[in-house]
Amino acid sequence: MIAMGAPYDATEVAALEDLLRRQWLRLRTWLGELDDAATTEPSVLDGWTVGDLVAHLGRAMDALAAVQPTPEGTVPLSLAEYLGGYARSADEIAQTTRELAAQIAQDPLTAVDRRVEAAFAQLTALREAGPDPVVQARRGPIHLSEMLLSRLLELVVHADDLVRSTTLGGEGADDEPGRGTSPLDPDAVHVSARTLLEIAVDRGGWSLEVADEMAWVRLASGRTDLTPDTAARALRPTYTSDSLPDLGTALPLL
Repeated sequence: MIAMGAPYDATEVAALEDLLRRQWLRLRTWLGELDDAATTEPSVLDGWTVGDLVAHLGRAMDALAAVQPTPEGTVPLSLAEYLGGYARSADEIAQTTRELAAQIAQDPLTAVDRRVEAAFAQLTALREAGPDPVVQARRGPIHLSEMLLSRLLELVVHADDLVRSTTLGGEGADDEPGRGTSPLDPDAVHVSARTLLEIAVDRGGWSLEVADEMAWVRLASGRTDLTPDTAARALRPTYTSDSLPDLGTALPLL
């Protein structure tokens, strides 16, 4: 079981790294089934093609390859603070993603593979800095464990984006003949849902549980509009006597 809240011990960081690898390998197998024509199709994200999403996976893992240890005493951002920077950089993220997609269009998966290999190689080097060092990432200093969680969230959210953008699999698809294997690792979805719930309850002081993990990931990441029905499908109050709070001030988290 992976605990919540940095710093983590060496065993917990290793478990997170293993989970990130498993999620990537499952997603990479699924990506291998995409044909060239599929990458030119529009995705469920407004203004993004499927090819843009594939390129963005490489960019997301590039961020891990680029992290470096920080000087002793550096105060890290929390994961919530780190993720909160995404909205301010949305235009920049979209632009650099499209530029990368154009650069690697001839062989996108090979290019993404190289970036993923560099990311995991850097993880090996970072182990020498301690079990859960504070590292300098693109958007500020952060514990390595929470950087790994942010990459896991990227892979889970965008794997789901890709599923919903193509015909290789649908919601709940898992080794279903004719539809492809789901690119989502169930443990990765579980940890992602728990992580996003912890951020939400920390912001609002609520007592909530996840009712449907994927529905909650989509709601928390802005893929689903917040309505009473979508909230009730994704979450439930811990105590049956309570009602769901107004989540409008907290969502989306990504």
